[in-house]
Amino acid sequence: MTVADWTARAFLALLGAAGGLAVGSGLVALLVVFDLIPRLAQLAFAYRRSAWFESALVGGAVFWTCVDFFDWHLALGLAGRLPLAGIGLLDGMFVGMLAAALTEVMNVLPILAKRLRIGHYLVALLLAMVLGKIAGSLFDWLVYQW
Repeated sequence: MTVADWTARAFLALLGAAGGLAVGSGLVALLVVFDLIPRLAQLAFAYRRSAWFESALVGGAVFWTCVDFFDWHLALGLAGRLPLAGIGLLDGMFVGMLAAALTEVMNVLPILAKRLRIGHYLVALLLAMVLGKIAGSLFDWLVYQW
């Protein structure tokens, strides 16, 4: 290996570490600013078990980082793929509801409706956002990735 190869690899490692640090910092900031773990413990009536929620969050992040980093694959037959479709649907619902909750917390839509003077069309705006997200996701899954 030449010096240029080592330099390129060192630069990529530094760039990857910087990106991971930025994403991790953003996640921690999101959790701290919105008090997601204490709120989740409050909703679940599990105040004494909030350490479990924190451990589950960290463990899930580490596990899925390893799955992505090491390119792990799970070989399933047709019988194993059907439950994964339901799990994927539930995951998508969770991510959509989390995004909607964060939007609600930050009061983005009421401020947008007030500034653009479209308060009467707020339901149509929400419906357009939902249908756009569904159409974009279906395009990505069914057309773009194949």
